[in-house]
Amino acid sequence: MSATSTATQASSPPVLRGRSPVAGLDRRSLGPLPVLAQSVSAVAPAAAMAATPALVTADAGTSALWSVALAALLALLVSVCVRTFSIRMAAPGALYSFTAKGLGPAAAFACGCALLIGYGVLAMGALTGAGLYAGQLFARLGMTAGPPELLVALVLLTVGILTAYFLVRGVRLSAGLALCLEAASIVLALAFFAVLLVRQGPHPDMRQLKPPDASPAALASVVAGALPAFGAFIGFESATVLGAEARRPFLVVGRAVRWTVVCSAGLYLLATYTQVLAAGSNGVLSPLGEFPDHHSAVRLPVLLDLGIAISFFACAVASGTALVRLLFSMGRERMTPRQLGRTHPTHGTPHIAVSFVLPILVLVPLGLLATGLELSTVFTLLLNLCTYGFLTAYALVCVAAPAFLHRIGELTRAPVAAAAVCVPFLLLVLAAHARLNVSAGNALLPGLFAVLMGAGMVWFLLARRRDPERVGAIGVYDETSAQDILHHVDSRRAR
Repeated sequence: MSATSTATQASSPPVLRGRSPVAGLDRRSLGPLPVLAQSVSAVAPAAAMAATPALVTADAGTSALWSVALAALLALLVSVCVRTFSIRMAAPGALYSFTAKGLGPAAAFACGCALLIGYGVLAMGALTGAGLYAGQLFARLGMTAGPPELLVALVLLTVGILTAYFLVRGVRLSAGLALCLEAASIVLALAFFAVLLVRQGPHPDMRQLKPPDASPAALASVVAGALPAFGAFIGFESATVLGAEARRPFLVVGRAVRWTVVCSAGLYLLATYTQVLAAGSNGVLSPLGEFPDHHSAVRLPVLLDLGIAISFFACAVASGTALVRLLFSMGRERMTPRQLGRTHPTHGTPHIAVSFVLPILVLVPLGLLATGLELSTVFTLLLNLCTYGFLTAYALVCVAAPAFLHRIGELTRAPVAAAAVCVPFLLLVLAAHARLNVSAGNALLPGLFAVLMGAGMVWFLLARRRDPERVGAIGVYDETSAQDILHHVDSRRAR
């Protein structure tokens, strides 16, 4: 081959696809705020501010602040690994597609199965949480004429229908609504905590601020408290599913993920400090709402129940958004029925995936309630199960990040260090979570997760046997297409 022909090939433009692999989505339409809203709503900070401190304090005592800080550091390190991919590719499959680029199809499909469990069960838990706190709100207001089970079922059905509506209408509507709802919920929660702080006076609580003792028992309690604290950050990465729909994905997605962790950490630290301070010297938290000696304190818990119920609704919409886009990616790759990869002709949303999953998300909690389980028990079981999925997916993407960078010749120390810290700790948290469930008599949960993951991998092996070329193409992401270039040229001519 001559030098001239070689130079000609080197200077020739790359070959473009006729259309993007994720065409049909409302591509390049979202600004920074809807992308941020996706991660914030999936985390549901207002709900976590109310529930998490009591769980952390049960393990860590007055060192709960340090447990929350440790969990925040771990979430921030995971976000570093996620950002490795989000600044280079925009994929509706998010961590599933990212893992494919670093570890290959088998690990990617395992990550995808873990995320299906995580997002799906989180959406179920959010719908159940909305029903739980809405029922509590109605009880406080004296609206308990009918059977409580019927009221909960009606709330679940109503919230499920609303969630389906917003998922089909599109992210611009659902994310904007979710951000407004979450912001209102956080304001209500902050108002409640402000009342508690004013009551306790201006003196700082040195019991909480001083570092824990260096004894093994004290350090073990801090680590144990980090387990439920990390659960409060679950979902922070979900902005990555909107990469193809964001206008500047390589910039705004990574920022949304990072700032969700940072802002949530600040809120959780404040909530934990305030509740432990209000609990008194025994370090045992009182349930929210038990402050009946002042009129404003009676009203605030009612508003707080409303805010938490709204926060869970926003979480259901956000986790449902992530779930259907993951199914959309798998449908485009034909790893699931290809109908799931279709989009609405007007709204550009995976409407077939929505119609497929929403009945499941509503009927499973209702079925569990029909067995006689209490609503709070169903809520706890669902949140515990979804934690297994997220921890597994986070561990896989953290391993994939340095492998991906090494493959493209851009490996640096930061991703290696982040993965070296995150992966062992995530696996430790996963094992500790399983051990706690087994010791509490919930051995069914880790067993169910293992069965679901096993079923997913059997599906993968059968698909690879039938069509290895199709399986090798796992990891679809948005690409500039010839159609985009032509549209851009036509737009400039029109101006």
